[in-house]
Amino acid sequence: MLATLSAFAVGLYAAAPILNGEFIFPPNPKHNHGSSIVETPQGDLLAAWFHGSGERTADDVVIQGARKRKGDDAWSEPFLMADTPDLPDCNPVLFVDPRGVLWLFWVAIQDNQWGGALLKCRTATSYDADGPPQWDWQDVIHTRPKNLEPLFLAVVDNAKEALAPLLAATPRLAEDLEDARAAAQSKLRSRLGWMTRVHPIMVSDTRMLLGLYSDVFNCSLAAYTENWGKTWVCSEPVMDPEAKYLGNIQPSFARKRDGAIMAFMRDNGIPKYVRTAVSNNLGQTWSRLGMLDIRNPGSSVECIVLQSGRWLLICNDTLDGRHILSAYLSEDEGATWPVSRRIEDRERGQGSFSYPSVIQAKDGTIHCTYSYSGAGIQGSTIKHVHFNEAWITGQ
Repeated sequence: MLATLSAFAVGLYAAAPILNGEFIFPPNPKHNHGSSIVETPQGDLLAAWFHGSGERTADDVVIQGARKRKGDDAWSEPFLMADTPDLPDCNPVLFVDPRGVLWLFWVAIQDNQWGGALLKCRTATSYDADGPPQWDWQDVIHTRPKNLEPLFLAVVDNAKEALAPLLAATPRLAEDLEDARAAAQSKLRSRLGWMTRVHPIMVSDTRMLLGLYSDVFNCSLAAYTENWGKTWVCSEPVMDPEAKYLGNIQPSFARKRDGAIMAFMRDNGIPKYVRTAVSNNLGQTWSRLGMLDIRNPGSSVECIVLQSGRWLLICNDTLDGRHILSAYLSEDEGATWPVSRRIEDRERGQGSFSYPSVIQAKDGTIHCTYSYSGAGIQGSTIKHVHFNEAWITGQ
């Protein structure tokens, strides 16, 4: 009877609209960005972000973390999660795999340029105590994209023809395009610079699919392992050889009921809408690019499949600026997104709320962390919000 009443209480709680949130730590003058959040098997929350004087150009940047115990009202003091001495550590991604192993993925920037990012990971089986996890394994993930050179060169050649007037008027852009063309033909440059941003997903009992992207090639990629990180294989780039533009980066993956994998991506070029692609072979190759009818100002998105079967997308749905952060729901596996609600809503220039990391907890509620600056505070912090589907739908 007690178990039945407890389940009934959880059901009532999930059905009532809820929204609450707090800063994980007080705003500070450092750059705090690129957060990731997970729920531990014990029901605690663990978050990570990068912290330092800047991003890739600041050698003091480290990965910090904090914990919120189940039932507690506040987060712990920040602690160190990773630090490559004298190199910037950026873009952490946390994940708890089906075995209960905690993963931290991130990049160490070798030359203060995004193209020099080296992809790293570490794992822990003991991470319930206060402070940082007890890391018991670490490795570099070597990336070798399949067919990058021919696909990328085809897009560049198309772009050079279509954008000839713009390239003629913007010498720097033309130089960057030629540099990227040369990079695609360099083994070293084409295998460095692939960065993390969004949670991986499991696409089978053992296959973990990790989204990567490159600021050099301005496109996305999937890396996958079927032996818990002993070896990794890279997909073909998520790139449309017939397109006349690049810019689909920071992929977030969601698996449809028929097994197809959808990628939702930031638009780092034109026409400033959330970009999409589909894989029908568990992430090895990708379709031509599509787009949602949702604006994107060049800012990260994340999509997850909810227990209800709905899909949830968190994004900055503006043409310019990151002053609005919204939650969208889809009833048809990402084809349409008719219901949305704003998590943050300010006038342009009055705040920045970006790079959402979102999970659904075992109790069915949703947790999201994101970078927070402006909006009446000095410096920056990471904000955590907790809500449910009923809050999004207003029911």
